[in-house]
Amino acid sequence: MTVSTQGLHLRTGSRIVSGTVELLSSMRFAISLLSVICIASVIGTVVKQHEPFINYVNQFGPFWADVFSSANLFSVYSAWWFLLILAFLVVSTSLCIIRNTPKILSDFKAYKENIREQSLKAFPHRAEGELGETPEVAANRIGQTLLGSGWKVKLQSRVTPSGTGWMVAAKTGTANKIGYLAAHSAIVLVCIGGLLDGDLMVRAQMWFNGKSPFMGGGLIADVPAQHRLSTGNPTFRGNLLVTEGTTAGTAIIAQPQGVLLQDLPFGVELKKFIVEYYDTGMPKLFASEIVIHDNETGESKEARVEVNHPATHRGINIYQSSFDDGGSRVKLQAVPLNRATAPFEVEGTIGSSTSLSNGDDKLTLEYTGLRVINVENFAGSNAGGGTDVRKVDLRSSIESRLGSGHKTVTEKTLRNVGPSITYKLRDAAGQAVEYHNYMLPVEIDGTRVYLLGLRETPSEPFRYLRIPVDEKDGIDGFVRLRAALSDPVLREQAVRRYAKAAVEDGRPELADALAVSATRALGLFAGEESVNAPSPSDGGAARPAVRGGLQAVSAFLESNVPEGERERASDVLVRILNGTLFELMQLGRERAGLPPLEQSEATQQFMSQSVISLSDTFFYPAPMTFQLKDFTHVQASVFQVARAPGQNIVYLGCLLLIVGVFAMLYIRERRLWVWLSPSGDDRSQARMALSLNRKTMEADREFDMLKTQLLKVQP
Repeated sequence: MTVSTQGLHLRTGSRIVSGTVELLSSMRFAISLLSVICIASVIGTVVKQHEPFINYVNQFGPFWADVFSSANLFSVYSAWWFLLILAFLVVSTSLCIIRNTPKILSDFKAYKENIREQSLKAFPHRAEGELGETPEVAANRIGQTLLGSGWKVKLQSRVTPSGTGWMVAAKTGTANKIGYLAAHSAIVLVCIGGLLDGDLMVRAQMWFNGKSPFMGGGLIADVPAQHRLSTGNPTFRGNLLVTEGTTAGTAIIAQPQGVLLQDLPFGVELKKFIVEYYDTGMPKLFASEIVIHDNETGESKEARVEVNHPATHRGINIYQSSFDDGGSRVKLQAVPLNRATAPFEVEGTIGSSTSLSNGDDKLTLEYTGLRVINVENFAGSNAGGGTDVRKVDLRSSIESRLGSGHKTVTEKTLRNVGPSITYKLRDAAGQAVEYHNYMLPVEIDGTRVYLLGLRETPSEPFRYLRIPVDEKDGIDGFVRLRAALSDPVLREQAVRRYAKAAVEDGRPELADALAVSATRALGLFAGEESVNAPSPSDGGAARPAVRGGLQAVSAFLESNVPEGERERASDVLVRILNGTLFELMQLGRERAGLPPLEQSEATQQFMSQSVISLSDTFFYPAPMTFQLKDFTHVQASVFQVARAPGQNIVYLGCLLLIVGVFAMLYIRERRLWVWLSPSGDDRSQARMALSLNRKTMEADREFDMLKTQLLKVQP
């Protein structure tokens, strides 16, 4: 190897080796690596990392989920190719520093006073002038002036045919070159710190120490040693969940194929979890009051962990990451919707499950989440004026009613609607549907309703069925109406009552005709028969048969009524349906021993929403829903525990990066030469040139000022 003003060069007989070093240390190679890292970082930001694989299958489909998984796009920052790129970037930047540091240090020390007089004529910033003093006197005066302005100066005398001349070489802002070294060194340090604090060490233990991810279940204490990392692990980052009143000392490190358990040299006891909320429902503060129990010394010390205020013990930082349910106890009331089932209560804890059976039907009720506070946005909830249930085209109405219960709009009216329960019903085949039900009714579009949410996959938003409340602000009135709709005897009685009340006495033939129409309308709405919707006129695929709800009434009209008469027929049919449903509700109340409801605006509002909700129940996939009746809230704190030896290296790298960028952007390197040659008795001819690392308007003004001060030349 040799060092010159062009940098370090590798002298070897192999052109392949020298070419490889040249490529690795080149700027184009480093920029290419940085571009790939930026693209990978974008992917890691857009695609959620370390999610269960089934979530990616639901989002991308089986084929692309397998393709993306094979490329490690679901764990980008720990992928082997990402770590390899970081390693190459470290090598490339280090070689670049090694090659250019000798040249930079040489330029940092040199004044370049040996520059030739003729070379000064090639600079963009140049000037000439005649001074009324000898070259030596002028050189000393110019040197003193530059020293007083913060320049570093070196004088050189030269013997010329016309006498002794003097070269004044000055420089300032040479710290700009130090910025180059600092910025490039920062990249190396940050990459090294990232490699140390990543899961490279964990992977090394899996490769060389026989460690493997754990993919089973059960108690943490029963997990075998090959799935555990020792307390001497030099670097790790894992999650630790601690329930109030309990102690935990084993962190979980997520891996693509399972988890690794990291034993800690201490246990963390959660005495109390504290959470405060903004009006928007977002957490304003969550903190944990903990006790750290050292396993070796038996020492116990109290600490408070908040966001951005971690606790530290034995070189391990304990961060407040989030909070979760710690096994709250809930009591649920089963409410029948699509099938006549007897109401019953179940109790369980969040994270557990209960087996349900009704003869051959077997379901598993999984308690997945309890939220005590739900702040929703209700701005503009009255927009649109509700839905006219008499319309034949009901698709938009149905979709709007099954939409999210917390749709956002430009204005925000936030309100806490109380607790909610999330659970899953899993069938014998293992297929599950997730449900999200609010404990208390909320007011939407001027109507108080219970919100019953559902979704088939975790990637979907919840769709909400809205159940109107009765006069006692409960759900019993709607449940009675739904049960009466499923009873053929009550439907027949409701039709007779409606026909008798709607037709004047003495016209039995009209009453009979109305009863036939009412029976058919109510039977269609109750799902007594399936209706084949007409095929599309454009020759597309035939639509499936429809059973129950307003959609069945709509399909019947499309199949049996000419297009020109549908509007009038639908108006008549829906009015008949509304009247029979009202009589059906009164019959259900009579059977329950309740007085009939009076005709009022509140009753009309209840019936209008009930028609939509009854129609929506045919889309509800479960025979029942579970309402939250009571709960005992138990909270848990989620900590991130990390031993990060590369943390200080990264901090140093960030400091160097700030210094380097500041030096390169805000410190301008300038070099100035003034050649003074004798031109007669006590006179000299001056020629000046200024060199800049980048051209700016400020440099033009500075050069004009230097001409005035040094050469006494007016700009």
